[in-house]
Amino acid sequence: MLELIQYIVNQFAEKKDEIEYDVKENGNAVDVTVYLTSSDMGKVIGKQGKIAKAIRTLVRSASKKEGKKYTIEIKEKAEPAAAEEA
Repeated sequence: MLELIQYIVNQFAEKKDEIEYDVKENGNAVDVTVYLTSSDMGKVIGKQGKIAKAIRTLVRSASKKEGKKYTIEIKEKAEPAAAEEA
């Protein structure tokens, strides 16, 4: 199922090499957190969250075969602190 999520997210994100996925399984529940750069957040979430909702709908439909419930969160990747000049 993670492959499906990665495929869909990669279609919208520009900085594919900077995407991170955190997967936590808890019995039949699977929590997937997608970390994106700030420039890719809007592209993957879409206007009014339509793309994010579509991703969740596709994953929910596909996961019925596995018997697991997937929760998908999309978060902004923490930017490294810029070095301060003295």
